[in-house]
Amino acid sequence: MPGGPEADRLQDRRLAGTTRLIEFNRVAKVYRAVDGRPVRAVDSVSAAIGAGEFVSILGPSGCGKSTLMMMLAGLLSPSEGEIRFKGEPVFGPQEGCGIVFQDAVLFPWRTVLSNVMLPGEVRGLPKAEQERRARAMIRLVGLAGFETKFPHELSGGMQQRVSIARALSLEPSLLVMDEPFGALDAMTREQMNLELQRISLDLGATVVFVTHSIAEAAFLSDRVFVMSGRPSTVREIVDIDIPRPRRIEQMNSDAFGGYVSRLRDLLDHRGEPA
Repeated sequence: MPGGPEADRLQDRRLAGTTRLIEFNRVAKVYRAVDGRPVRAVDSVSAAIGAGEFVSILGPSGCGKSTLMMMLAGLLSPSEGEIRFKGEPVFGPQEGCGIVFQDAVLFPWRTVLSNVMLPGEVRGLPKAEQERRARAMIRLVGLAGFETKFPHELSGGMQQRVSIARALSLEPSLLVMDEPFGALDAMTREQMNLELQRISLDLGATVVFVTHSIAEAAFLSDRVFVMSGRPSTVREIVDIDIPRPRRIEQMNSDAFGGYVSRLRDLLDHRGEPA
């Protein structure tokens, strides 16, 4: 994202009247290479995300977008700077944050219902409350009737729906998703994009969605954070001004094509060979 006071003022206007749920303040992550040299993966990210927004973090493989997501989720600690969630510094996994990874990571010996009940079980909720929440989320993701099925009996898309239901079972205010549809075929991925849009609109939760798909980012997002080359930062934030709910057919519109072209141009000039 362009730095300096002007960029901050632009973001302030975009988020005017919106509660800032997440704030990145000069966040960086440095790893140690095998030879001991420091490798700067993420560099000086400063940005804010409002409550109820759908924000995609867009960039090519290896650019640091998953590292940024892991820091937001509290699974990695920043080397520099600070992340705030609901005004409080993030020092570890946060109550109120649900996480969905590229692989569904379901327990094969548990049914759909018992997989979705797991977070409530870990939290120590009464069993009746665990089941009430789990059944509600299973209905929300369109899997009512599959409660007694095991993961091996489900398609890849259905397994990811279970993973999303599990992440939502504790009613989080933030859903963090790391390329959750990357392993799915094109048709299933489109369907899951529609389902995710429906779910996010129904719940009003904030979603931070990591992807390397330009079309997916443009279709799903209110705003897209475009990552630069490594050491990566947010090169620019692009607002997607297309009314919701969005239909797959809108991907053929001139407006949608304009956003895709804009995002592609930003990625092509990220400081690395295209």
